[in-house]
Amino acid sequence: MAEKSAQLILGDKTLDLPILSGSVGPDVLDIAKLSAAGIFTYDPGFGSTASCESKITFIDGDNGILLHRGYPIEQLADHSDYMETCYLLLRGELPNAKQKEEFVSTVRAHTMVNEQLRQFFQGFRRDAHPMAVMCGVVGALSAFYHDSLSISDERHREIAAFRLLSKIPTLAAMCYKYSIGQPFMQPNNALSYSENFLHMMFATPCEPYKVSPVLAQAMDKIFILHADHEQNASTSTVRLAGSTGANPFACIAAGIAALWGPAHGGANEAVLRMLNEIGSVANVHKFVDRAKDKNDPFRLMGFGHRVYKNFDPRAKVMRQTCHDVLQELGINDPQLELAMKLEEIALSDPYFIEKKLYPNVDFYSGIILKAIGIPTTMFTVIFALARTVGWIAHWNEMISGSYRIGRPRQLYTGHTSRDYVAMDKR
Repeated sequence: MAEKSAQLILGDKTLDLPILSGSVGPDVLDIAKLSAAGIFTYDPGFGSTASCESKITFIDGDNGILLHRGYPIEQLADHSDYMETCYLLLRGELPNAKQKEEFVSTVRAHTMVNEQLRQFFQGFRRDAHPMAVMCGVVGALSAFYHDSLSISDERHREIAAFRLLSKIPTLAAMCYKYSIGQPFMQPNNALSYSENFLHMMFATPCEPYKVSPVLAQAMDKIFILHADHEQNASTSTVRLAGSTGANPFACIAAGIAALWGPAHGGANEAVLRMLNEIGSVANVHKFVDRAKDKNDPFRLMGFGHRVYKNFDPRAKVMRQTCHDVLQELGINDPQLELAMKLEEIALSDPYFIEKKLYPNVDFYSGIILKAIGIPTTMFTVIFALARTVGWIAHWNEMISGSYRIGRPRQLYTGHTSRDYVAMDKR
């Protein structure tokens, strides 16, 4: 029971509302029983509403803190790898050596996809957006794995989790290969998770392909930094779909659809479009001045963050990785030079410093992915790949505990009751 409470006075009624405290973060006002008093809250976007209780991820946007199961994201990015981070998110603790070996081995054992599923791709146009294809093929997984669809069975949930974690990189790479007319590359289970993804993306059957360790490490960090981000739009979508009892493959497909929105997963694509609009380093100061003008609709994409009011802790890690990749590849790309000039201005210009408009993780990840050779249409697919583990962790946490079907209320402002009018009298 809550130790504290607040009082809400409604005319001649006084309601005691419990105040709940988490292990860290602000207190939460429990309004679950408001409907009994004939009143609801109005909170568009749910910016002030906690939709669930969770033990997975905590964000303190004011102080630039992101914790996965209590571990700071900076420590995980510097000392861990994506597979270990996946284990942490799914099981709540860091693995020992044997546990990690078994976990990685199980993931590797499920990387191939059914041959019939591979044929699905032929039904899509070659120029279809990869996210459209991902929505379809991930949702179709439920048609192939009837043996793991009982959400009340803990073992079924575990099998489904491994299948999703293992197969989504394969499907993501297939989306890319299909779009450029190249043959699909089978997974190589001798490689690490990130190496295998780059291998499936860029190798061809006609010649050997060696994955750069620097690029594989950069890809791994991108996966870690995008693995989970608390109750964002796509994670909330997965939870809402899951609350209906939908199977896990359908729930993850719903998350992919939500992530597709440019205001959510498409932010790093928007960074590249912005760089195209600016054009060259010679135009930087003109566009920076436009960004400072509140009457000008132009906005610098990849700067600031809705949640982080200070700095994005993921961006610090991504910045160093970005510079490592550019140095490794030795790329002389005017667009990347332009991006580095923007970064320099944002980190030194008083306007940006005062408003805390620092480059965020999307700014750097977009630059890295472009440098590696990944087209912008694949950026959100890679985000979905990385975020899959977070979606699975939240879905499983909800299904494993006590939950109700999601049913938000509304403030109705339409017509009141009126009588039907026959067509000849309208």
